[in-house]
Amino acid sequence: MRLAWSAALPAGLAGCALAIFAPATAQETDLVTVPDVPRDYQPATTEWGDPDLRGTWPIDHLNFTPLQRPAEQGNRYFLNEEEYAERSAMLAARGQNYATEIEEETIGMGHWVEPGDANRRTSFLIAPADGQLPALTEEGQRLAATKRSSYIAGQTYDTPLDFDTWDRCITRGLPASMFPFNYNNGIRIFQAPGMVAIQMEMVHEVRLIPLGEDYSAPHGNSFWLGQSRGHWEDGNTLVVETTNFNGLGSPNNVGTWGSPPRNDVPQSEQAHMVERFTMTGPDTITYEVDYEDPEILTGPWTARLDWQRDEDYELFEYACHEGNVQIRGYITSSRAQREQARGNDQ
Repeated sequence: MRLAWSAALPAGLAGCALAIFAPATAQETDLVTVPDVPRDYQPATTEWGDPDLRGTWPIDHLNFTPLQRPAEQGNRYFLNEEEYAERSAMLAARGQNYATEIEEETIGMGHWVEPGDANRRTSFLIAPADGQLPALTEEGQRLAATKRSSYIAGQTYDTPLDFDTWDRCITRGLPASMFPFNYNNGIRIFQAPGMVAIQMEMVHEVRLIPLGEDYSAPHGNSFWLGQSRGHWEDGNTLVVETTNFNGLGSPNNVGTWGSPPRNDVPQSEQAHMVERFTMTGPDTITYEVDYEDPEILTGPWTARLDWQRDEDYELFEYACHEGNVQIRGYITSSRAQREQARGNDQ
């Protein structure tokens, strides 16, 4: 349904994993301990004195790192050597498919799914310690059973409401939009006095984040991406708190929750999210997000991603369902299949 891809070469073709993802001593001696986020780097400042996070921070290099950790990896933050070799080989093969399609001028599935760089992270989740997302509450289970999506197997389609918000090109939601997918992973940060804007290539949404501890969201308003406000902490960390979700979206949306892809996890108006963007070097940011939704989940969870600057990355058009024909196509074909099935049963 999402008929677009980024024309930027995937980071996996660079041929090496960055040291930030694979500290040798950590791999040899301690695969479990979650490293502290470095906080001693002092970034340059903007003309008005705020830490300068402006730039292009695509997260395509993180593709194929799961949000949830495979159960057999237990409480390990890092892959062991065998697991890392397997991930490296898999991504190298996908990178070669990408390059071959360019050489042969036959753009296909090799570009539809852009590979990332091999890194040693077992998952983006760092809490709970086992890397597994909290279970759904009873209400969460009830609402999950009502979710509709083109990614839920065995579904029939009769109206646009049988599709999720991403199918309908409304939003991918939060925090899902801050995690990598198979394509369109560009993120840009803009700053102005009292404001930070985060532009996301997927669906081309822009998050506007007013700064200041005294800012409060208008009472009674709710939004697809919630209402965010931010402040600076420790001289190099942007802290963003988001509330006032409208309860109509999903926090996961395909590619960030597990395998196979699923899109049946609801989000309530009680969802609460705190993000931290910490400059750890001139071209690196550690991104962390704490998420909780007591109506839907039995506990909170925390994820961490390591961003890297790439000012050569270009954000391309996100065409979504070009011509607005895909929703109609699903509905008419689903009805035709059911009609055919009824005829075969007679």
